[in-house]
Amino acid sequence: MRGASAVVGVGESAYYRWGEAPDTEFQLACAAIRRAVADAGLELTDVDGLVSYMEPRNDPLRLSAALDTGPLAFTAQTFGGGGNGAGAAVTLADAAVTAGYAGCVVVFRALAQGQFGRFGVGRSETRVGGNAAFTAPYGLKTPAHVTALQTAAYMHDHGVGQDSLAEVALASYAHAQRNPRAVAYGEPLTREMYHASRWIAEPFHLYDCCRETDGAAAIVVVAADRARDCPHVPVSIVAGAHGLERRGGVAAFCDPDFPTAHYGHVAEQLWTRAGVSPRDVGVAQFYENFTGPVLMAIAEMGFCEPDGLDEFVGGGNLQWPHGGLPLNTSGGNLAEAYVHGMGNVVEAVRQNRGESTCQVEDVELSLLVSGPGYAPGSAVLFGRM
Repeated sequence: MRGASAVVGVGESAYYRWGEAPDTEFQLACAAIRRAVADAGLELTDVDGLVSYMEPRNDPLRLSAALDTGPLAFTAQTFGGGGNGAGAAVTLADAAVTAGYAGCVVVFRALAQGQFGRFGVGRSETRVGGNAAFTAPYGLKTPAHVTALQTAAYMHDHGVGQDSLAEVALASYAHAQRNPRAVAYGEPLTREMYHASRWIAEPFHLYDCCRETDGAAAIVVVAADRARDCPHVPVSIVAGAHGLERRGGVAAFCDPDFPTAHYGHVAEQLWTRAGVSPRDVGVAQFYENFTGPVLMAIAEMGFCEPDGLDEFVGGGNLQWPHGGLPLNTSGGNLAEAYVHGMGNVVEAVRQNRGESTCQVEDVELSLLVSGPGYAPGSAVLFGRM
């Protein structure tokens, strides 16, 4: 499948603080898809596939009718409980186009926390099941609680300092100041502000946690030969990976590799399929609902050893334009908008198109890492046609 399909269009709704969107979640989804298809120079009637993840409300039946797409030949969603499905959704579209099941597949995600409730709030429940049965009775009722424990254990095991968490947040906020679409545009962050901000769940300060926002984002995937006829620079899907280690992600922190971002196996697959290494990557978008799993995934994706994280991320190495690995160059989930990581997909493509507001010079390979800390993980490597 290497290089058999390409992204030819990207689109987003406006991004809003949670509860401030004037449109419904479904309308936001429609807006992002319309803009992505128009950006590709195509018509909505050309769309014959829809793929997403964690989308219980904006289903293909409803969307195809509202948008008046062509007959749908392929629809799919990925397994998984969060933004770890963003890269997997792209690989599903890649597989569908490569196999000939569909010719024009839209990958999208919409999220309106103002309309349907905030993800980060703990709720009173009389009964819980699944993984929550091992955490909720003990007060671990939000993703911040659970991820904080994983991160604290990892920091202890590998000597990672609080300033390394800060480096992720500082990079995202610095990049957002150049991106007018970002919800945190005009809200610069300093290291002093970071450390002075209140604790949410140690080791996470306020700025270690993602924004709660309303919005939608989408991309359009077609076959490589068709992509050359589209108006913008086509971006090749060089390789993708989606999966987990044996017994990865089992409940009650009983993963044999705990604490982990669940990306060792994903990394091995991705670099083998692409025929390159982390050293060849010029820019990366790492999903960050919280800063801790980003550090874990940086190491598991092979950019450095866990014990070398402080050195690797320090000194502004994650910041454009002088850093060795500019990270989350639109502001990411922390500072642009939280659309379950789909905004990071759009930004990864924009880097290859040369259209980012923090454009890395001469990008050949752009990496997307989706939802570290949650299993199964997924990642995609985008490149030039």
